[in-house]
Amino acid sequence: MVVHSINHVQLPFPAGAEGQIRNFYSSLLGLPEVRLQAGNALRFVAGTQRIDLVPTEQWQPAPAVSHLAFEVEDLPALRGRLLQAQLPLVENRALPGYLRFYVKDPAGNQLEFLEPDKDHT
Repeated sequence: MVVHSINHVQLPFPAGAEGQIRNFYSSLLGLPEVRLQAGNALRFVAGTQRIDLVPTEQWQPAPAVSHLAFEVEDLPALRGRLLQAQLPLVENRALPGYLRFYVKDPAGNQLEFLEPDKDHT
């Protein structure tokens, strides 16, 4: 057996927050939404992987150390969009060779965005 890649990740969000979740992942992050027949999850594509966000009646926030990391192109543009939307970013966790920051989605899921630092490779 060989594992080739991650197919998808599934994250919970509070039932009733579909509009906020869709706006965040689609409008702010620019991820295309995929509409599948099965289930009530919101599904977005990131490269060749998928992020499934599932409405949960008994939702609880994930532990603070849990996060999903995205490697992106043009991190400054994404940073600007998120700041314009008045989302608080955490930018005090340096990682040698990368530019990065963290932000929480409307459900409190922590997301990391990073890009190789071309000036320090």
